[in-house]
Amino acid sequence: MSTSSRPRRRIFIPFALITSAAVLLTACGSGDSEGAGKSDAQAAAKTGGIPTADVVSAVRKNEAAAKLLPSGTRSLTVAISVGGTPPGTSYLDDGKTLAGQDVDFANAVGKVLGIKLKTESASFEAILPALDSGKYDFGASNFGVTDERRKTIDFVTYINDGQGFATREDSKLQKITDLKQLCGLNVATGAGTTFEATLEENKKVCTDAGKKAYEVQTYNESGAIWSSLQQGRSDIVMSTINGLRYAVAQQQGLKFLNEFHRLDVGFAFKKGTKLAPAFQAAVNELIADGTYEKILKKWGTTGSAIEKSQVSPPELKD
Repeated sequence: MSTSSRPRRRIFIPFALITSAAVLLTACGSGDSEGAGKSDAQAAAKTGGIPTADVVSAVRKNEAAAKLLPSGTRSLTVAISVGGTPPGTSYLDDGKTLAGQDVDFANAVGKVLGIKLKTESASFEAILPALDSGKYDFGASNFGVTDERRKTIDFVTYINDGQGFATREDSKLQKITDLKQLCGLNVATGAGTTFEATLEENKKVCTDAGKKAYEVQTYNESGAIWSSLQQGRSDIVMSTINGLRYAVAQQQGLKFLNEFHRLDVGFAFKKGTKLAPAFQAAVNELIADGTYEKILKKWGTTGSAIEKSQVSPPELKD
């Protein structure tokens, strides 16, 4: 999940380290702090590879939803960030085919609406600014719905995810309920994300308490985040609940600490888009016909299910 913010510290490591770490991450669990989320992550991690079950091709066009599209809409361009950590988007072994939960949801919505999608890969932090210029029609990359983002972006929700923490098993850190618990630590997270924004905006909690501020370490690759943690350069990781659960189930020596803040996740559009009603109807059709559940089961994220899609709802508050 992400929000545009100025990185405090950018760290880059050799490609070999990024690749080797990314290979360890293949499918993803989610959900509640216990129960379904934990079991989903464990089940997904045991697959040993990116899920490839076809849960989209059987989806049929829904005329009622399609009629909500602006007149003449036949195709749309969707921007997706390729991060290498399922259920986020990554490439299959052919090096060309994109696979991920966001890909499946975008393609399924396209089939419900009877439109062709042109998928373009883009850096995570570049997608939202590019929507306003018209470079892309919408973005699908686990974008969390925040009040700040809603000022310039419209959203159509399709899952619920959020912010959480993970660390090494030998760490003395326990459940993080207050960011003051991070004071003096190195916190690894993704560049241009809501996690980076949350951490940067709240650094003052440490200095206000007379403590040393935590250091925000931002990375452009998920594999680099886990390498930093495993090699001791970082003390803790802040990332998506779904991604953290999978990583902990897949990699030895890690532990999931807790959920910190839940967020709705949605397709992102230029503010004032006329596409929102059709996309909302399409997501609700997928929920009704059972495709929605199939996609979540494929990616081990049933704990992230929503009952119905919404257009730009207020940010969830704890």
